Order: sequence, then C-alpha cells, then structure tokens
Amino acid sequence: MIRRERGASKRKIKVTDMSEWLYQIRIKTSEVLSADLRGARTMALSQAVLKIAQQNGMQLVCTFDAFREYCEEAECNDIAQYHLYDWTKATIENPEKKAKHLKSFAFYLGNEQVYSKAHAGVVEKSLQNLGETLHLIEINVIDSNPANNPQPPS
Repeated sequence: MIRRERGASKRKIKVTDMSEWLYQIRIKTSEVLSADLRGARTMALSQAVLKIAQQNGMQLVCTFDAFREYCEEAECNDIAQYHLYDWTKATIENPEKKAKHLKSFAFYLGNEQVYSKAHAGVVEKSLQNLGETLHLIEINVIDSNPANNPQPPS
C-alpha cells in the first residue's frame, strides 16, 4: 500500500504492509462551486461540504492547488528529487487539464490522502444526503488498489 503525504517534509512516499485497501473521497464540482470552495465560501453548498469535512476531521483539497503546491515546492528545492515534477507542471500549464483539476477536490484525513473504508463511507453518505447534483456533479470513492487506478508516469 502506498500512502502519499502533502507538504515539504511530507512529499516522501511511505510503503506500508496493509491487509486491506484504503480509500479516498473525491468530488467533481461545477465552476461556480469550485470558485466558491477555493475562495469566499459563501454558498450554502460550500458551507455544507466544508462542514462535512470538518465533522469528520478532514480537509478539502483542490487537485489543481495540490499540483501547484507540489511544483512550487519542487522549484524551491531540487527538482530532480521530485519525480513527477515535469508531468505535474505540464498538467497545470495545460488549459484543458487546469480547468478539469480546478473542479476536482479530495477529502484528506489530516495529512493522509487515504483512510478506512468505513470513514470514506460516512463522508460519502453525508455528501449524498445533500441531494445536490447541479454543482456537486460527482461523488467518487477511490480505493488504493493500483489495479483500479491509473498510475503516475514513471
């Protein structure tokens, strides 16, 4: 099982021996909801999504912002030590991919990107109970099984 952590000292990948897969909740939003989640947070829906995150000890992370932070961190350090730098930089500079990743968010449990299935299930159900489909376009539960997920470039 691979667990990735955010931040300068946290960018290292930890490999742990796990007997079950871990999970992550990801959402896709409208441009309007994305802008509000990343900015003023005045929409009732933004506040409801953030409340769900808070109630579960989580934070909501925009994929684009995480990619941008990774590149900034690499540029302040030794880029050669950041194996996904070129791919990530190209992604955030591509207008179509930027637009896509600006509307994509993940729920992190503290600094952990993945967590138990039970924890993911509680968050998923809470999000579904909002009943919103206009701005909260998709709710996805992703498992950490590499066979089920695209792998980053080598």
